Amino acid sequence: MPTSLLITHVRLPDGTPVDIAVDGGRIEEIGPNLQRSADVVRENGQGALVLPGFVEGHTHLDKTNWGLPWYRNEVGPRLIDRIENERSWRASTEHDAGAQSLALSRAFLAAGTTRLRTHVDIDTDAGLRHLHGVLATRETLADVMDIQVVAFPQSGMLRRPGTDALLSDALAAGADVLGALDPALIDQDPVASLDTTFEIADRHQKPIDIHLHELGEVGAFTFNLLLDRVKALGMQGRVVVSHAFCLGMLADRERDVLLARIADLDVALLTTAPPSVPVPAMRACIGAGVTLFAGNDGIRDTWTPFGKPDMLERAMFVGMRYDLRRDEDLALAFDCVSTLGAWACGFKDYGLHEGARADLVLVDAETVAQAVVSRPVRKLVVARGRIVARDGVAFL
Repeated sequence: MPTSLLITHVRLPDGTPVDIAVDGGRIEEIGPNLQRSADVVRENGQGALVLPGFVEGHTHLDKTNWGLPWYRNEVGPRLIDRIENERSWRASTEHDAGAQSLALSRAFLAAGTTRLRTHVDIDTDAGLRHLHGVLATRETLADVMDIQVVAFPQSGMLRRPGTDALLSDALAAGADVLGALDPALIDQDPVASLDTTFEIADRHQKPIDIHLHELGEVGAFTFNLLLDRVKALGMQGRVVVSHAFCLGMLADRERDVLLARIADLDVALLTTAPPSVPVPAMRACIGAGVTLFAGNDGIRDTWTPFGKPDMLERAMFVGMRYDLRRDEDLALAFDCVSTLGAWACGFKDYGLHEGARADLVLVDAETVAQAVVSRPVRKLVVARGRIVARDGVAFL
């Protein structure tokens, strides 16, 4: 495997034509007409646009049916219907989280994603079985992809006694982040649920990523309880709230007060930009200084038949959901699956600059906006200085 690479004739997002020299898995130099010794591997970008490797901020590798026969979805309409149906189906079919997470991760890599945060179900039926499968995938792809694993109580925590201990075991076994789910709606005791969650996270010194689907005033109440604990435990910059539908339902004045608290405590928000439920207002978040980034959520699983491991497509959905039409605004949508996602998840050494990890994606597009809208096949994907995919096909 070569340690040195020279990619010539590419364009930065601002249009500047450059060459990019890579050595030891990092970007060594960016500039015009770079010269290197004859033994350095060369790739002619042929004028392609170069982008940093994409960031998937929220998915569920462990539960996907990617590549399997079609799953006929006949689940009921409630959140708890989907939770119970999935748990039963996975047990009855012996769904293999290891094989499926690896298949989906490779598809992500072929489409240019080199950093990824995945939530993995932890419950009293499966124990840590799904976790071990995803940890094996993380190990297999460690040389080319950063996979953060969230220990996630999809079936609830307090409602299933013993789950709290399993979550602690999951963090000890290698999970990077502690997940949580709807303290009021699912656990039906937001104070006790959040107290337990923050105690486990504090004990293991791990960040938190909580799914908050709770709507309106109930969601806002839970959100404020969460922020109280972020402040009390000094967890600024270490908490993500995924979905946060309540922020899309509050009156502007109430929303802005809550956004001010969120910004002050450096809590990030994750959106999948869904079309059918409220979402946090992007402009209001930007104005308040709140980080809003994006992810796919589930892909082809028992919850949803939709989804594709392509972060340019997710950026397009962000653009559509937030009515981003100008080129500069579509660049904001791309930021949600790149720079902002890397920052919110804590992925280090990210970007197109000297010294950054050499995660690069080449596409045939004039601008970032065109890349988001047209979603061209990835001409070349480089991960940690290694060419891992060409023309949409991964080599791993």
